[in-house]
Amino acid sequence: MRTAYHKPSFSRAMLWLACALCAGSASAASVEVKVSGVAGGKGKINAAVCDKEHFLKDCTYSGSAPAQAGQTTVTIDNVPKGTWAVLVYQDENQNNKLDRNFIGVPKENYAFSRDARGKFGPPDFTDAAIEIGDDKVVVPVTLK
Repeated sequence: MRTAYHKPSFSRAMLWLACALCAGSASAASVEVKVSGVAGGKGKINAAVCDKEHFLKDCTYSGSAPAQAGQTTVTIDNVPKGTWAVLVYQDENQNNKLDRNFIGVPKENYAFSRDARGKFGPPDFTDAAIEIGDDKVVVPVTLK
């Protein structure tokens, strides 16, 4: 006995494809980091958005902008919803790392979201944590 094969209609196939694409897409937002306390237009401002697992390590999302005296804005796109922390530093010599002295204290100005500060070292993730949803988030930080 032969089973009849019915070719799906074009509209049904398109509806299935549209549903599959919508289900698989994650929403993401832009994070606009407004950095104040920028020293005299030296170098660039590097910013990173990190989850708890990668905090103070290799962050997944990052961006940079030329340093503008006073305030510089760095925009980082496509950051998924969730709890994140923002790390920023002024890379005056543009070597793409936060320079430190011989005992490990940063020689370049830096900041964290929520202007979090640690007592003897960097702050905890929870002190710098911010929520990112579907819409653009503006994160003000002050370099110190």
